[in-house]
Amino acid sequence: MKLVQSKNRMFRYTYFFSTAILLLTSFMMLNAQESAKEEDFFKINKIHSPEGMVLEVGGLCTMPDGNLAVTTRRGDVYIVENPTGVKPYFRKFASGLHEVLGVAYKNGSLYVVQRGELTRLHDSNMDGKADVFETIYAWPISGNYHEYSYGPKIASDGSFYVTLNLGFGDVWWHAESFVPWRGWALHIFEDGRMEPWAAGMRSPCGLSMIDDELFYTDNQGDWVGSGSIMPLKKGAFMGHPASLVWTSMPNSPLKLTREDIYGKVNPRIEYGKEGGAVMPQDIVNEKFMTLMEVKKTTPELQMPAVWLPHGILGISNSEIIKIPQGAFGPFEGQLLVGDQGQSMISRVYMEKVKGELQGIAWPFRSGFQSGVLRMSWANDGSLFVGETNRGWGSDGDANEGLQRLYWNRKTPFEMKTVKAMPDGFEIEFTKPIDKAVASDLSAYAVESFIYKYQAVYGSPTQNTQKCAVKGVRVAADGLKVRIVVEGLRTNYIHKITLDGIRDVENYYSLIHPTGYYTLNNIPDGEKLSLASISTKNSAKQDQSSSVTKGKLTYEQVKPLLIKNTCIACHNADKKQVGPAFKDIAQRNYSIEKILELIKNPQPQNWPDYSTPMAPMPQVPEADARKIAAWINSLAVKK
Repeated sequence: MKLVQSKNRMFRYTYFFSTAILLLTSFMMLNAQESAKEEDFFKINKIHSPEGMVLEVGGLCTMPDGNLAVTTRRGDVYIVENPTGVKPYFRKFASGLHEVLGVAYKNGSLYVVQRGELTRLHDSNMDGKADVFETIYAWPISGNYHEYSYGPKIASDGSFYVTLNLGFGDVWWHAESFVPWRGWALHIFEDGRMEPWAAGMRSPCGLSMIDDELFYTDNQGDWVGSGSIMPLKKGAFMGHPASLVWTSMPNSPLKLTREDIYGKVNPRIEYGKEGGAVMPQDIVNEKFMTLMEVKKTTPELQMPAVWLPHGILGISNSEIIKIPQGAFGPFEGQLLVGDQGQSMISRVYMEKVKGELQGIAWPFRSGFQSGVLRMSWANDGSLFVGETNRGWGSDGDANEGLQRLYWNRKTPFEMKTVKAMPDGFEIEFTKPIDKAVASDLSAYAVESFIYKYQAVYGSPTQNTQKCAVKGVRVAADGLKVRIVVEGLRTNYIHKITLDGIRDVENYYSLIHPTGYYTLNNIPDGEKLSLASISTKNSAKQDQSSSVTKGKLTYEQVKPLLIKNTCIACHNADKKQVGPAFKDIAQRNYSIEKILELIKNPQPQNWPDYSTPMAPMPQVPEADARKIAAWINSLAVKK
């Protein structure tokens, strides 16, 4: 009898304990699945404009009185009064200008960049409209549709900087500088003097002034493997050789020529059997050059401070701004970077190592209604976001817009900073982490890669290499970890993924568990000893090889879409730069036909899209087959 009672008690205890463990595990999994998202902390509001007004925003500037200056690609300039209020008032300040892609305020006047000049706009009679239109400096234009001009940015001495786009002729995949200074940054003074500043830009939309230092972002394309943040210094060569045709001009700060670059890297100007130019394809197994290899014999070449991987952190990177004190919580002092193609904003932390800038970039906020081109801080710490789409294509449901991003004063669980160490990285978090989980090496993954420097349109990732995480030390307060990483490579991008990390408070995962650190230099200093680190590494299933049989899900195929930059231009169910995958599925292509179209696209099949797809022979066949099978699974049976 006692034995039976004992067994019953043991059964009840075991049942209770097992149930408790099951409930705890379920609770933890539920919380992990319900981890907070971007939109739980950073909200997007639309700024309502009068009916019929088309705000294809080219420039934004918050003026000292808190009003917002807005310029448009259609040549209008508006002053928005009470821009953070419920009923903002739009007052037309000027019109009839030529595609205004930037605006700045100085001494009571607005300065704008049109296609062919830097112009001062002033309201001398105080009636609310500009009546003075003064040309500060004019540069040549050929009339090519792609000769966009950006800026101005104002330096501490009151002078101006502008950047000029290259043009595209019949051979649109080889950008050209048809007239002087296209593909250059210009330094312009109030009295009309101009000095050429730097060359080698392709489509330098993201001209930005950060702490009185000039930076810019470029768009991926020929000679530009992926987007990046680059310092813009006098006499620097930014990488695209087309603008070097003007270095023989007497006031050029460079003497580098196109032939100097072509002697190192084949310009790939190729012709077909009938004599017409053909778009050069990426050669999968070719011997290629990286920017760093060219830099060894071309000291003028500027290396990126931070790479912004294509298709992940945007496809057409735009303006860079610094987060001011008191704005956006734990991220003040860091940088935000817009992207026109993916209608998103990324966040960047930079540090200086051995005298050179480097750092890490993460996604920050997506979901804007159109392409993010311009940003400006409101006086209340929120962020004005100006958007445009026409002719360029972007994610989102609109072709233009003016929106406002604001922080709701709650702290998101994110990596706050990542700093390079002599033997790995130090990662700081915005909230304390679960130290038991963080002490397990299976919570971390690091790999490195780089891009080709080539005349072909963009570049696939190259030389990808996994970097083993050999140890970790968790700070006592749970706010920092230091990971020991094997195989660090200078001038490579290091993808750092922390899928296993959880916060103590809610057991939430990181909102953005992956960042991309550009390691230009490895700092000197003391390395961690084995005695001071954890080397525990629990078994971890390799999810990358565990594709289930049967119908593929989006979550299963998503890593392949990211890896091969498919989502840079395509969305699962809506039009983006290219057609939606579900629309492709309705064409009823066979898997073999999709494989053929990946390698040799036929833009004529999609005449409603302005940006032709580049050939992508570098996509591995195994990846392409899985992607093709998933696309076909989206077809709606009629």
